[in-house]
This record gives sequence, C-alpha cells and structure tokens, in this order.
Amino acid sequence: MNSDFIEELKWRGLLHDIIPGTKEKLNEEKIAAYIGFDPTADSLHIGSLVQIMLLVHLQRAGHKPIALVGGATGMIGDPSGKSEERNLLSEDILNHNVVCIENQLRKFLIFDGIENSAEIVNNYDWFKDFNILDFMRNIGKHLTVSYMLAKDSVKKRLETGISFTEFSYQLIQGYDFYWLWKNKGVKLQMGGSDQWGNITAGTELIRRIGGGEAYAFTAPLLTKPDGSKFGKSEGGNVWLDANRTSPYKFYQFWLNVPDEEAKKYILIFTLLSKEKIEALINEHDQTPHLRLLQKTLAEEITVRTHGVEEFNNAVNASSILFGNSTEDTLKTLNEKTLLSVFEGVPMPLISLNKLTKGVSIVEFLSDDTGIFASKSEVKRAIKENSISINKVKFSGDENYQITHNHLISNKFILVQRGKKNFYLVSFTQ
Repeated sequence: MNSDFIEELKWRGLLHDIIPGTKEKLNEEKIAAYIGFDPTADSLHIGSLVQIMLLVHLQRAGHKPIALVGGATGMIGDPSGKSEERNLLSEDILNHNVVCIENQLRKFLIFDGIENSAEIVNNYDWFKDFNILDFMRNIGKHLTVSYMLAKDSVKKRLETGISFTEFSYQLIQGYDFYWLWKNKGVKLQMGGSDQWGNITAGTELIRRIGGGEAYAFTAPLLTKPDGSKFGKSEGGNVWLDANRTSPYKFYQFWLNVPDEEAKKYILIFTLLSKEKIEALINEHDQTPHLRLLQKTLAEEITVRTHGVEEFNNAVNASSILFGNSTEDTLKTLNEKTLLSVFEGVPMPLISLNKLTKGVSIVEFLSDDTGIFASKSEVKRAIKENSISINKVKFSGDENYQITHNHLISNKFILVQRGKKNFYLVSFTQ
C-alpha cells in the first residue's frame, strides 16, 4: 500500500478540500472509498475523468474503489453548479444511461483478480423500496433546514429559485454515504469541489445516526478556457463515448491544448511518475515546437479511454490533414474516423455506377462532382499541379480514369484542390 496517497494527489493538483484526519486514516489502514456519478447522460466526459483518476490512484494505493452510479439521484438532479432547474429524465433513459456509464467505468479500474477489486453500485437498489414517510422520519430529521440552506449549492439558487426536489438532493446523497458506511464499510467519499456540501451532509448523517466517523476530500473542478465547468448538460464537452466525441476529435483535443494547460493536465490525467513528468516538462520547454507534452498527454489518455487501435487511427488521421500522409495511410482509416476528420468539408454525392467503366478525371472533377466549374478549369489545375487524389499529387494525362480502385472504405474518394480545399466525394449504390 502506498502510504503517500494524499501526497500523490497534492503534487498532481488533485486536492482541494479535505476533512482533518483523512490522510492519517488512509495511512493507517486499507479502506473502501467511493465517488458518485449521476446518469444524466449516456456518457461521462473529461470533467468526470478527474473523478475517475481519483479512483484509479486510490486503487493503486491499495484501497478499494467503489463507483456509485446514481440511478436514484439521477431522478432528482444535483443543483450543484447549476443556475436553473434540471429537466427530469424518464426511467427508461436513466436505466440506459446507467448501463452506459458502468461500461465506461470498467475501462479504467480493475474489477477482478486483486484483493482491492473495484465495485460498482447503484443507489436505486436501496432507494427503490424506501417509504417516503420512513425516509423523512428516520433520515430527514437529522439535518436541519438551516444546515441545508447554508450549503453553497443551495445558497446560490435561492434568488433564482430551487425546487424541494433539488433542495432534498444533499439529503439523499448524504444517505448514500451513510448506507455505504453501514453496509459496505465505506469510510471515505471523494468528489469534485462543488460536491463538498453534499459530501459533508453524508459525514454528518454518519455521525448523527450511526455515531461513526467518516472522511472526505475533493478535487478541483476541471474548467474550460472561459472558466465554466465541464458537465453533461453543458455545451462544448469532450465525451468519453466514441459516438459523442470521436477518438480522432478526442485525440485532437489533447493534442491542441495550450502549453500551460498541458503542464496541468499531464499531472491530472496520466500515471507517469513525478520524475518522468518533470523531465518531460523540461524537455518540452527546451523544444516547445515539438509539442512533446501534448503528444504524450494525447497518447496516454486516448489509449486508456479508447484503446491502442483507435489511438493509432487518430494518429494516422491527423497525419492526413497535418502531415505527409500517403494514400496507403488514408486507406487504413475506417469510415467513422474518415468522416470525423473531414466533418464540415464539402461532400459531393454521386452514383457508384459512374466508376463501373471508369470516368476521366476531367469529367469527374467538373460535371460529376462540381468541384470545378468547368472542364477547362480542371485542365488548367492539372497543368498547375494543384490537384491531389487520395493525397497523391496528380500530374498525369487528362484522360486518366477514376475507378473503383480509388475508393476508400468502398465509398469515398478524397480530392484536394490547392493546399487547403478538401472534398470528400461520397458514392451511393
């Protein structure tokens, strides 16, 4: 067991608030600790990835990580960090989201074969049969209204309005901690800094109902350049689900973060040692144009989130737009990656039958696709050597035939006009 778990989080910039005695307790014994994830979407995002990394470090330090997916709390909606009431989701959607999030969490933690294997729990399991009168009588009486009103998540909403539903969220999350403490021996809750009020409500319930001690700490929230946080209901998110944010775009996000952000993110999102990170930062500062930090960061996170194959696809895809890729590289890309790379570029649509006997490059680029306004323009561009077909400069005969052999993924041909104008010609049956 790593007795310096809290110190590890400190130098990585992953510690914000902490209950006194937490570090000492973690050093004394192996404990179970949890973080909650509400299924308000069918995917987690990179803001959630900060919390996942807390669980990863916890497990590496020898403790037992428990991920709580809030099938019950997801029905309520957490007011923390929100300026208005959430829209409530149907039970079917919530159940679907729970399954999706559980599958994502399994990519990051070890669930079998070790003493401190991770565990996933769903608070719907202990709330579904809870009588509202029993809850209010046995749980609600232990926290005063003044105590609940003092929480930042509530105070910030008093002027704009907060429903009793969202007001009660801290009590329900607090009971989660109490239930896990009582039934699974959980002694520690972790979370984002906006969760401090909800977390300490749990430690208070454990003290008042069970007469026990519980511990907690939070990590700083990951914020966007404008200072707003990443959240499932916010715009501009980077999702962990490949269907929401493609592996290529995911990779590109990390590859393009500014240097100062990269120096922060390399600490938070990788498992590299302090010595290795310091050496990387030093080398990066000597040769910043090589973007060593960003490349290391992008590889580490993309591989962990999407796997080696998708990482390699993303690297190959990046070379198409920003490097000296070849036609062979282009043809290794699957349709999904290709469409992600060229999202937003013109996509002329023509019949696949056109390629059965072949079509001249002049006709293909003018009459068929409209990339050029006339045949004479195509001929002029050929002479100027300004056309590329599938990343290959064309300088041949005007009667050169475009055929099925040029197809990428049996469906596309990439045309480049000049240095910056791309067209992804799509063929239909």
